[in-house]
Amino acid sequence: MQTIDVQWAGRMEYDTAWEWQKSLVAARAANPDLPDTLLLLEHPPTYTLGRRGTLDHLLLNQAELDAAGFTLRWVDRGGDITYHGPGQLVGYPILNLKRLFARRGFARPDLHHYLRDVEEVIIRALATFGVTGWRYEGYTGVWVDGLTGPEKIAAIGIKVSGSGISSHGFALNVNPNLAHFEHIIPCGIREHGVTSMSQLLAQPFTTADLIQPITNAFCDIFDVKLEKELERLEIGD
Repeated sequence: MQTIDVQWAGRMEYDTAWEWQKSLVAARAANPDLPDTLLLLEHPPTYTLGRRGTLDHLLLNQAELDAAGFTLRWVDRGGDITYHGPGQLVGYPILNLKRLFARRGFARPDLHHYLRDVEEVIIRALATFGVTGWRYEGYTGVWVDGLTGPEKIAAIGIKVSGSGISSHGFALNVNPNLAHFEHIIPCGIREHGVTSMSQLLAQPFTTADLIQPITNAFCDIFDVKLEKELERLEIGD
């Protein structure tokens, strides 16, 4: 069985985490035998626009962003605009997808299959708290039944390098400030809102509550085992 290095990094500036991802991808492109890595962390309040992003979906100007303390970044993942912030568990799987899908009998990586696997990790983790997450046809991410209909609880946006190494990943709303989503049209979706575990269950969850459930589900779905016990890194703030 392949191993994976799961690292909990606490709260980290977006740029620091992005550079960390790039270095891990480059290392695995140079040495495909290196184990896969799953980075788990939080970000300070940050809006990111992916390759399909448009500023029409950002409802604040630069002066308003600066005054409110938000960072804005254009990034190289798929998807539109999304929010990252405290109370949101962000996961960046750095996986050798060529190796992963070869183990499954595929001739090449299937990115749609990979996205469904990442969604399944979140769905299973949510289930341990009695939350029923589901896939919404035509949309990426994980959804739940809210008071006003379908609401997104986890967003997903990925990049896969020419060497078949994944980066970027998912953002699960555990207990973020949901008002921060009101400054954007999340993922460009106007017709549905977003929610969090704390809002759904009326309980004060923290991202730390989700680390083990996410790790367990990830190991099950991707058929890997932990390389070592989880540890907090002395990186970031």
